[in-house]
Amino acid sequence: MERTSPLDTPDSNTQGWINGFIGVLIFSGSLPATRLAVLEFDPVFLTLIRATIAALLGLLLLWLFKEKRPMRSQWVPLVIVALGVVIGFPLLTALALQYVTSAHSIVFIGLLPLATAIFGVLRGGERPRPAFWLFSVLGSALVMGYALAQGLSAAPAGDVLMLLAVLVCGLGYAEGAKLSRSLGGWQVICWALVVSLPVVLPLSLALAPSSFTGISLPAWLSLAYVSLFSMLIGFVFWYRGLAQGGIAAVGQLQLLQPFFGLALAAGLLHEQVSLGMVLVTVAVIGCVAGAKEFAR
Repeated sequence: MERTSPLDTPDSNTQGWINGFIGVLIFSGSLPATRLAVLEFDPVFLTLIRATIAALLGLLLLWLFKEKRPMRSQWVPLVIVALGVVIGFPLLTALALQYVTSAHSIVFIGLLPLATAIFGVLRGGERPRPAFWLFSVLGSALVMGYALAQGLSAAPAGDVLMLLAVLVCGLGYAEGAKLSRSLGGWQVICWALVVSLPVVLPLSLALAPSSFTGISLPAWLSLAYVSLFSMLIGFVFWYRGLAQGGIAAVGQLQLLQPFFGLALAAGLLHEQVSLGMVLVTVAVIGCVAGAKEFAR
């Protein structure tokens, strides 16, 4: 497969936004699917087994395409990616979804663009214009304002876990996007999964329930989705998009994720989506247009 080249051309930027949009669309189903899965699977086991399944598939892809091993300097960034998006974000969100609904947790995803942009500056060397930060902070402020209005004391553990998940995910996104410029988008997530395999495989076997009897089909399908799409396929498009169009710029597409996620939560899980959730989501989405204009 062809590796991504960070050429700053209109065609490359367009492809970056297209790939990024596909990635966000795939990720939008992650929290509703996780919500369904944790109803019947232990959240720690779910985190481990989804990473194990994706890692084995990633290992197979690397073998089929005869990919060379990463250079020595690339292993530490790969570990950071693994800790952020392979283990950290899935585990923290799975734990959070024991306390809050997927509709409530999805609103926190509106903070991901800001977190990704900050780590894009710290780790990726990007320098968005000041106006970019105005729109990005405004979008995040709307998200947090809504969360505060709902009352964080109602489920403080779930909200804190979601905030931590956003931070580690933003770091993993930025680190992976930076690495994609030299290693390739799909190669980054596959190698990050392989890095985690010696840890997640034995732990998933050790923590596996004694019996899977009684696990419903929706729970199995949710496990399949978060393993195949959320952990692997989504990142193929997402890291490629970030590398092509810029971490801070394309990262703003994550503001669309609450919109898609809320629709899925309402349609598949029959969770209540309040008018406030919809208004906040629409306002946050509006911020992406302004941020996009000043990202470079």
